[in-house]
Amino acid sequence: MPGENTREHILVVGGSSGMGLALAGNLLASGHAVTIVGRSPERLARACDMLGHAPGLEAVAADATSEDEVERLFASIGDLHHIVSTAADVGGVYVPLSEMAVATARRVIDSKVVAPVLVAKHGAPRLAAGGSITFTSGIAAYRPAPKGSVVAAINGAIESLVYALAVELAPIRVNAVSPGWVDTPIWDAVAGEGKDAALQAMAARLPVGRIGRPVDIAQAIEAVMRNGFMSGTVVHVDGGQRLV
Repeated sequence: MPGENTREHILVVGGSSGMGLALAGNLLASGHAVTIVGRSPERLARACDMLGHAPGLEAVAADATSEDEVERLFASIGDLHHIVSTAADVGGVYVPLSEMAVATARRVIDSKVVAPVLVAKHGAPRLAAGGSITFTSGIAAYRPAPKGSVVAAINGAIESLVYALAVELAPIRVNAVSPGWVDTPIWDAVAGEGKDAALQAMAARLPVGRIGRPVDIAQAIEAVMRNGFMSGTVVHVDGGQRLV
């Protein structure tokens, strides 16, 4: 594929932490140029420190749920080879449906559905031939849990969006990676002090015997980016959770 042996420019929305940060580190280590995007300048600065301010690294503060900011983002960063979005804001959404605040649900939908739509809308024209867009969905679309109705819905929506965009934006390739339970900062918001116990209990159930790590998902995203015959596909990286 084009760029396979050359330096590429990859945009990672949500690259200031978790899976996006791990992906940025892998790509920089391979000699590529990486622009990480997040809403918080402070978190972006910490991410740059963690990435050692590697050559080719840029950080841009932008809110991917704002069309004006997404439009300015893509106008400012030049051409790209690949776009990845791992961003999600799911704080406060794991509650019984009877207690769900509509404003909270809309915030989560904006972060995980509207933002990818905007990223694809304004990012696709910036992609080089052979380029790709990769989103993240999640295990909740397949193994929903009580208090997780909104998260299940948005993960299912992302996958349907991938199928549609793979057709509409062709020959740009559009795919999704669907993680299972991965030890990322999101769990601090989801489970609070119960995080460690929840992750250990799931690890005991999984066929692989452990919880996912951000690097596991980063490796899968990079594999999807590199496969020029893959489009409209959801790749499951869940430790076998759909089976148990």
